[in-house]
Amino acid sequence: MATGRNKLPDFFSGDGIDPVESATGKRQRLTEDNDTSSAKDVKTGMATKKKAGFYLSKEILERFNFKFHELKLAGIPIDNKSTLLELALVFALDDMDKGAKSRVLQRLRS
Repeated sequence: MATGRNKLPDFFSGDGIDPVESATGKRQRLTEDNDTSSAKDVKTGMATKKKAGFYLSKEILERFNFKFHELKLAGIPIDNKSTLLELALVFALDDMDKGAKSRVLQRLRS
């Protein structure tokens, strides 16, 4: 006799199987040089990432896309747009940590 029903997975929980990762079989590996995340999978050493949704103006999005393709054509070893965005965000956050000398904070205050 069965002891109970099988529990179905919660596909909306944040700690389940990543469907894109499952479909592609790929995970982005981090090196010591570009590791900006302290959260890593213990078994694989790969960063755990979350999808984020933000709204950008059309002008910024076009400029970002243009810059990404410009870097690719120049032979800069950039993996994908997510990598470029993550590096730009880290740069901006590091700048804001400077306090009054921060160019980002000065721009926000003007």
